[in-house]
Amino acid sequence: MFTIEQIQDAHSKVKSGADFPNYIQDLIILGVKGYDTFVNDGHAEYYGVNNFSVTTEAKYEPITIANSVNKELFIEFLVMHQDGQTNYATFCNHAAQCGIFKWRVDIIEMTCTYFDSHENSILIEKIPV
Repeated sequence: MFTIEQIQDAHSKVKSGADFPNYIQDLIILGVKGYDTFVNDGHAEYYGVNNFSVTTEAKYEPITIANSVNKELFIEFLVMHQDGQTNYATFCNHAAQCGIFKWRVDIIEMTCTYFDSHENSILIEKIPV
């Protein structure tokens, strides 16, 4: 089974959205099947086989999630982040501003789904490999 320390080591290599595909490959090697990242404080829940899971601590002071979703603006911010133009903290603030509550990475399906606070799927994208 994987540990928080192993996940943090893999995550420490991520400097921008452009590094995300390599991060996913590192998680696959560790045995992670998926994870949820919560925008309000940055904590994440990682899932493995046989219902194994670990949860990280909050990564930053709580931020407010907008009540309404602005999908179009979020897509603009997401493209900027994936192009390496923003760092993780900026992306999280942009996501909150656009009403994104969390994202779920499904490593089996190789998708990343962004949700609002009512668990409505806002955007599903394929993870590049």
